[in-house]
Amino acid sequence: MSLLCVRVKRAKFQGSPDKFNTYVTLKVQNVKSTTVAVRGDQPSWEQDFMFEISRLDLGLSVEVWNKGLIWDTMVGTVWIALKTIRQSDEEGPGEWSTLEAETLMKGDEICGTKNPTPHKILLDTRFELPFDIPEEEARYWTYKWEQINALGADNEYSSQEESLRKPLPTAAAQCSFEDPDSAVDDRDSDYRSETSNSIPPPYHTTAQPNASAHQFPVPVRLPQQLLLPGSPRDSCNDSVQSYDLDYPERRALSPTSSSRYGSSCNVSPGSSQLSELDQCHEQDDDRRERDSIHSCHSSGSFSRDGQAGFGEQEKGLEVAGEEEKGRACETKEMKDVTTHPPPDLVLHRDHILSPQESFPEENASSPFTQARAHWIRAVTKVRLQLQEIPNDGDPSLSQWLPEGPAGGLYGIDSMPDLRRKKPLPLVSDLSLVQSRKAGITSAMATRTSLKDEELKSHVYKKTLQALIYPISCTTPHNFEVWSATTPTYCYECEGLLWGIARQGMRCSECGVKCHEKCQDLLNADCLQRAAEKSSKHGAEDRTQNIIMAMKDRMKIRERNKPEIFEVIRDVFTVSKAAHVQQMKTVKQSVLDGTSKWSAKITITVVCAQGLQAKDKTGSSDPYVTVQVGKTKKRTKTIFGNLNPVWEEKFHFECHNSSDRIKVRVWDEDDDIKSRVKQRLKRESDDFLGQTIIEVRTLSGEMDVWYNLEKRTDKSAVSGAIRLQISVEIKGEEKVAPYHVQYTCLHENLFHYLTDIQGSGGVRIPEARGDDAWKVYFDETAQEIVDEFAMRYGIESIYQAMTHFACLSSKYMCPGVPAVMSTLLANINAYYAHTTASTNVSASDRFAASNFGKERFVKLLDQLHNSLRIDLSTYRNNFPAGSPERLQDLKSTVDLLTSITFFRMKVQELQSPPRASQVVKDCVKACLNSTYEYIFNNCHDLYSRQYQLQELPPEEQGPSIRNLDFWPKLITLIVSIIEEDKNSYTLVLNQFPQELNVGKVSAEVMWQLFSQDMKYALEEHEKDRLCKSADYMNLHFKVKWLHNEYVQDLPAFQGQVPEYPAWFEQFVLQWLDENEDVSLEFLRGALERDKKDGFQQTSEHALFSCSVVDVFTQLNQSFEIIRKLECPDPNILAHYMRRFAKTIGKVLMQYADILSKNFPAYCTKEKMPCILMNNMQQLRVQLEKMFEAMGGKELDPEAADSLKELQVKLNTVLDELSMVFGNSFQVRIDECVRQMADILGQVRGPGNASPNARASVAQDADSVLRPLMDFLDGNLTLFATVCEKTVLKRVLKELWRVVMNTMERRIVLPPLTDQTGTQLIFTAAKELSHLSKLKDHMVREETRNLTPKQCAVLDLALDTIKQYFHAGGNGLKKAFLEKSPDLQSLRYALSLYTQTTDTLIKTFVRSQTAQGSGVDDPVGEVSIQVDLFTHPGTGEHKVTVKVVAANDLKWQTAGMFRPFVEVTMVGPHQSDKKRKFTTKSKSNNWAPKYNETFHFLLGNEEGPEAYELQICVKDYCFAREDRVLGLAVMPLRDVAAKGSCACWCPLGRKIHMDETGMTILRILSQRSNDEVAREFVKLKSESRSMEEGS
Repeated sequence: MSLLCVRVKRAKFQGSPDKFNTYVTLKVQNVKSTTVAVRGDQPSWEQDFMFEISRLDLGLSVEVWNKGLIWDTMVGTVWIALKTIRQSDEEGPGEWSTLEAETLMKGDEICGTKNPTPHKILLDTRFELPFDIPEEEARYWTYKWEQINALGADNEYSSQEESLRKPLPTAAAQCSFEDPDSAVDDRDSDYRSETSNSIPPPYHTTAQPNASAHQFPVPVRLPQQLLLPGSPRDSCNDSVQSYDLDYPERRALSPTSSSRYGSSCNVSPGSSQLSELDQCHEQDDDRRERDSIHSCHSSGSFSRDGQAGFGEQEKGLEVAGEEEKGRACETKEMKDVTTHPPPDLVLHRDHILSPQESFPEENASSPFTQARAHWIRAVTKVRLQLQEIPNDGDPSLSQWLPEGPAGGLYGIDSMPDLRRKKPLPLVSDLSLVQSRKAGITSAMATRTSLKDEELKSHVYKKTLQALIYPISCTTPHNFEVWSATTPTYCYECEGLLWGIARQGMRCSECGVKCHEKCQDLLNADCLQRAAEKSSKHGAEDRTQNIIMAMKDRMKIRERNKPEIFEVIRDVFTVSKAAHVQQMKTVKQSVLDGTSKWSAKITITVVCAQGLQAKDKTGSSDPYVTVQVGKTKKRTKTIFGNLNPVWEEKFHFECHNSSDRIKVRVWDEDDDIKSRVKQRLKRESDDFLGQTIIEVRTLSGEMDVWYNLEKRTDKSAVSGAIRLQISVEIKGEEKVAPYHVQYTCLHENLFHYLTDIQGSGGVRIPEARGDDAWKVYFDETAQEIVDEFAMRYGIESIYQAMTHFACLSSKYMCPGVPAVMSTLLANINAYYAHTTASTNVSASDRFAASNFGKERFVKLLDQLHNSLRIDLSTYRNNFPAGSPERLQDLKSTVDLLTSITFFRMKVQELQSPPRASQVVKDCVKACLNSTYEYIFNNCHDLYSRQYQLQELPPEEQGPSIRNLDFWPKLITLIVSIIEEDKNSYTLVLNQFPQELNVGKVSAEVMWQLFSQDMKYALEEHEKDRLCKSADYMNLHFKVKWLHNEYVQDLPAFQGQVPEYPAWFEQFVLQWLDENEDVSLEFLRGALERDKKDGFQQTSEHALFSCSVVDVFTQLNQSFEIIRKLECPDPNILAHYMRRFAKTIGKVLMQYADILSKNFPAYCTKEKMPCILMNNMQQLRVQLEKMFEAMGGKELDPEAADSLKELQVKLNTVLDELSMVFGNSFQVRIDECVRQMADILGQVRGPGNASPNARASVAQDADSVLRPLMDFLDGNLTLFATVCEKTVLKRVLKELWRVVMNTMERRIVLPPLTDQTGTQLIFTAAKELSHLSKLKDHMVREETRNLTPKQCAVLDLALDTIKQYFHAGGNGLKKAFLEKSPDLQSLRYALSLYTQTTDTLIKTFVRSQTAQGSGVDDPVGEVSIQVDLFTHPGTGEHKVTVKVVAANDLKWQTAGMFRPFVEVTMVGPHQSDKKRKFTTKSKSNNWAPKYNETFHFLLGNEEGPEAYELQICVKDYCFAREDRVLGLAVMPLRDVAAKGSCACWCPLGRKIHMDETGMTILRILSQRSNDEVAREFVKLKSESRSMEEGS
């Protein structure tokens, strides 16, 4: 914080002097100050201003304004960057600056000016050190100041910084209201009020807030030894709690910023000053009245009576181990301070020195740090040097040194008044505004009057005088309507009593006459006025009668109200004898009345402002009349001016205390109308306003603006007049003003009632009604202050502000905050609610307050600061268990709100800190401290609550070896949040939209806990010394804390919490370990199940217990993951992926073990079914788990993993079903063999007669009997034992086996020779084997199915199909119909009834790729084919020319004689030439043939039913020719073109599909058919394996 001093010297303007009446406005940060207005083109202001600067990046704006009649105009402006301002302790000559016309803006801030004007202004600006100290020390303080600024320890509010402000941590200390310059006054004030426009007080000092080293926080507590003897520590005993303020940035981002490393604040129960409430009552009044410690920064208080404080301080320093012997020693040590920067400023903010790290020069016996010792020595030296300064006539020195009862320097924060002149407060509507030249400078000096014995003695007498014959008991006038017989004037307003009769009112007692409307304005005592009148007229008897009446009244008063005078005597500690004597003296002074009372009054009429314009020219010619008693004097007339300046002084002698000073302002006129008025009313001029002042209310000196009041309701009045009044009352020449006297009375009364009678507690009076706030004491004391105020003209608002100041010293006492809140609210209302008669702003009304604007503002600033400090430890100061203290907490916040309202409405400050934000910051500060306290004392607090055994100190904090600390901390955090939620939220409910203590508590606690928890888990992750289950348990507790208290907070809504990331590695570690556990559990479960024989778990559950056990374990594991309720989708995805891998590993191992052992169980009756049921149940449970894990919302990678697993399990189940189905192959083979035998015995025609159909059905039943007998027994068992899905799979496999076996055994050639049977069955795979069928066909008697046998088989198939369908309980009909096995069987069966030509035609049309796909050709043949169709008969003729062969691959050692064989394949060829061969060419691997052959096809079929098969063979003599390669050319490819010539690649064999294979099998059975036999042989040929010999 920097102190900016600005002196506005003078200016030079270009233009006529008459048109300039200018003033200067200074603006910096949020503060604005204004000079007085001065006329002329070379005005000289010579005014000083001081500003506290918290931001050096801003600038000072200087604006010069010219006052106008309606509005002011700007002459020019200057902007001075603060960085360019020099630092100096001395005032300089100043610099001339050119005024410019426009300002340059950057955002909302001024950054420069432009467009120069011809005008100039002379300014002297400088930054000043806090006080005048030697140069060497100045360097030290400058160094310290720069260090603090660099550390950012400034806690000021500004409009820019307010949103960035952090809550204040707290530590305990004390500070007194008694000291006018208490160190706490502005040490941490969140808002500085502008008070530079006030009159400088002449006594002792003017405190400059934050001007000294007290603003620098030092994070070490004041040692107990430094508390001075007798300094009260009770927060209700004349003191205000104050605290060292730790650095707001004490939490850095480094790991060491966690609270257990960086806590510099301990909110232990003992830290609260309230906890010592009952231990600190003082022993005697003197000790109770002493100063308390300012703060931790000044280690002792400077006593009021001079040197005493130093002796006490030195004792304190000796106790602290700092042996200071004489000033020489102190000087030497002070040099040490200046040469070394203070270590408490060099230390990092997040580090506290351990004992081992202390500074080497530190005395081992010192109970506090070297920095503290340096600080104390610095303070001591400064104070001692100040005492030594000789007074060489410098008037400023008197402000530093003790001077009388109110003198003395009260702390290193005290400063001399550096300002030469100050502007005066603006217009006020108060009846009295008193100069504070004899007043109290400090807003907090509520106890200065307690030791001023001279003032107390005088106030004692004045109080007795006011109470023995109080105004409230005086005799009122006895007014009657009265008719004047001669022209008579009103005693009050001096106007004529108009009318013929009954013109006015007359008192029958004293004879005073006035208007009816003026009778209420006369408030003098009628008896005294009558006595005065009688004595002047010589009516001694009547006078004596009146005196006797007054004596009687005083006696009655003394007799009826003895307690009043007893209280007065006790308050001022007067002996009984002296009191009796004083009572006599006071009574006599009352009886003497005005006869012996006299006063010299000097009134200076200075100037007026804003007068009403009465002339036609829009102006007035004002002058002033001043009347005291009957003496009237007037000023000169100022022509044509509504803001006149007279500066005329008048002297009066007044001998009547009931007289009034009547000041009236007139507009001088000299016309006919005014002359007529002179004749009639004694008033020839227009009335501009008046102010009337009671003489009895004057005391001391005054310099005041008075609002001009109306005289009648019709008066048009505006403006105000400034008067300087000096009163010297005979016998009271040196007495303080009455407001100071009242303050003395009120303070002493308050001190007596609270500290002496109430033992430090404040007794709250019971009062009801609208004016209850004006009741400050019980009935007796209240009457004393009220009568004093009434007698001596003390306004009720002054009384209220005085009482508020007194209460400020006891604001922590029960019930006081509520009273203060109400009091301040009414003070706010008084100033803020302007009356209709005057337009004066609230800030102007307040600036003219007799209490003193600066004093009250400072009081509020200090109180606001102290309230914030106490709210920052609300848990200690306002315990939740005390309803009374909770109510005080609520009232404290109300008081804080009232202060904010005062700043806005009365001071009219721009954007003061919102009360809700201040309270919120305080709550956060308290929670910060609370968290650190419970963190540092976690085990002790937890053990105290749950009666646990003690642990050694090293195991009480957080450790990487265990996690015991954190659940305890969470428990304590929850207790704190619950207490805030259930107790403090209900109390602090003034800002429902902005502050919820429970929510703030949860937010702060979570933020602090998060930092520590995150850092601790990062440490744990390095070593992982704890079990993963322990980390999981802690994770659950943290999750619960977050979900219960944090997740719904506005600050965290819409954000993904961080805490899952802290635990991610530990959860994955747990999942890794859980996988091993799951696999081990799986093996155990299967072993148990195997021992039990894989029994069903129950009647309804068709699977065994191993499945249940496996998924129970997996579900339990998943339930743990699910209960973590991980709110971070990315981390949850990681968990799900990892768990999906575990599921896959476990289930696939289960499936592998089952698959491995399954064939061994196929012979058992039920076991294979149960094992397959187990596999199916795995799939069902996996699907459920997939849904439980999120289903469609599951992480894609995890979902794909589970889907892939489901496919694998399905495959395994298919394989098991196939193995199980194949296990029945032998038995089904036997059944089908029996069926074939029965079928072979079926004879008869295949026609469709009814008899034939019946015969077929009967035969079908007979044929099916062996198969049905087998299926009946097994399928009934399967239906009982298998789950539905498994049953269908088993049925499908049985269906497949049955169909394939029937096709193989019955429909396909039933050759008896095993080799032949096998060859037929596998011919589909290897066509080359078919070439060997001819041997068996020649040897074996083949059987062909008759049409009736085909009909029987067809009907049997329908029966089998219905059987497997089982009325809807088995396989679906659609599946059965589309079954490729059934279709293959039926197709083969249908082929039995077709002719050879039809089968060959079907073969040619269906086999379209017999020669395609030759990857490795063994040669190629060049063929030219021409197709001709006879136009008449439609017969087709094909001409084939074999041109050549090429690249024949044939290895032989003997003769190689290749030739080409061309065969026409198709229907209707039995009577035609089907095959041609070329001549052989010897030893030629690329022979040329050029031979042409002709084939006749007939007209029954088109060319698409035919194909050419080309075969290259090696001619062999006496044995079968060897096949070299084959090619097939369908004629449908030639039909469209008519002819084709191409190279045909030669393959090793003919390719065909299942249809071709089946046709080949059927034709192979037709051994009597030459065409069929030739076709089978042709299609069975393949390249010889042995190429040549």
